[in-house]
Formats: sequence, structure tokens, C-alpha cells
Amino acid sequence: MPLHHLPNVLTVTRIVAVVPLVWLMWTGHYWGALAVAMLAGVSDMLDGQLARRFGWQSQFGGWADPAADKVLMSASYVTLTLMGVLPVWLTVLVIFRDAIIAGGALLYRALFGQFKAQPTLWSKATTLAQVLLIWLELVILAGLPVPQAINSAGVLIVGGLTVLTLIQYVWLWSHRARHMAQTLKGAS
Repeated sequence: MPLHHLPNVLTVTRIVAVVPLVWLMWTGHYWGALAVAMLAGVSDMLDGQLARRFGWQSQFGGWADPAADKVLMSASYVTLTLMGVLPVWLTVLVIFRDAIIAGGALLYRALFGQFKAQPTLWSKATTLAQVLLIWLELVILAGLPVPQAINSAGVLIVGGLTVLTLIQYVWLWSHRARHMAQTLKGAS
């Protein structure tokens, strides 16, 4: 396998990891689930670093990498909610935000052509907080004592950041779409 395919292999591996991650959580193998979740997080950082550093970006990686993140995140949040660990409102909010962002990206591409995803600093912080909350819940499920205040704070931080970045993305991309529409209208 040529090395330039490594970021895509890591991305596909992350998608495949969803099944064992959910199974491990559902069957009470929390340390195993935590290991899979942490490896998925490391692979996400690694595939992005490799793609940027060595110019190994591809069209497949451009859509598969964020899709892998969304599938892994959604599956983890839904599973933890079905297990009674995370509140329903938080999972609905996380999935709703991702659906709005993905739908907006598809709509922008359909209307204006090329779409280049540009995660904001707040969006990166939101993703990090969402991942850390999954890890925290798995640590708690595995039996390590974590004060309830930390768990509650994690839920509120993820909820707040998720709302903040949803608003930020809607505002930012609505503004860009209006500008692009005006530009295209002026050119015709």
C-alpha cells in the first residue's frame, strides 16, 4: 500500500471501529470501549496531520474523515443515552448540530459549487469536549470515582459549546452564501 493512502486507511478504520465500540459499551466492557474510543481519537488526529504535512489529501478523505467523526460521535452518544448515561437532550443537540452543518454544506455545494470545510477554533473545542465527555463517561462506567460535579459540568460544557457552534456555523455560512449569491447575481 502506498503511504499516501494511510490517512484514508485510518479514516476507514475509524468507521469500522464504530461496531466494536458500540458492542463493547452495550455489553459492559467499558475499558475496552475506552481503548477503542481513545484509539479512534488518536487516529483522527494522526490522519489529519499526515494528510496536511505530506499533502496526502484526497477527495475521498475530504468527505470520509468528517463523516467518520460524525458516525463515531453519533453512535457513541446514542449508545450512552440508551444506556441511561447521557441525557436525551444532549444527544439530540449533538446530532442536530451535525445534521445542520452537513445539510448546510451539501446545500452550499449544490447552490454554489465547491465547498471547503473550515472548522473554527470553537468547533474544534466543541469536538474535543464531545470526545472528552465520551471518555469521561466510559471512565465512570468502568468504575473509577469521578465527582458528579465534573460529570455535570462536562454535560453542560458540551451542551453550551454545541449550541454556540451551531449558531456560529449557521451565521457564518449564511453570510457566505448571501455574499456568493450577490456575487453571482452581479456577474450575470
